[in-house]
Amino acid sequence: MGAPENKELMKSICDELARGNSRPFIDSMADDFCWTVTGTTKWSRTYEGKQAVLSELLGPLVEQLATKYTNVADRLIAEDDYVVVECRGSVMTKSGKPYNNTYCWVCRFSDGKLRQLTEYMDTELVARTFGDVL
Repeated sequence: MGAPENKELMKSICDELARGNSRPFIDSMADDFCWTVTGTTKWSRTYEGKQAVLSELLGPLVEQLATKYTNVADRLIAEDDYVVVECRGSVMTKSGKPYNNTYCWVCRFSDGKLRQLTEYMDTELVARTFGDVL
């Protein structure tokens, strides 16, 4: 798959995330998918493998949420195997705190699967909202 196909795949994933449906995003992850959370928070590191992403990153995060997480893509840029997404997430935590962050995701695709995601965001907001949950 080339850049146009990867961009279209990511757009369809983002369209569903905007509706609060994360299933296409999870289904697109390859078994060896790696997600890097940048910064120096307790969450910041590379989660290696789809199972690690689900159990060590997404699982603990979802446990903290009171409402359905949505994420709206504002811009997608594609080149070769990469799609860069500027997006805005929104959710309310069980502790009553709103968590509305802005992200830049640098995603790498291969054979129609998401292989890598590097996430840039407001890490101070992450620390203030989720603290030492891990």
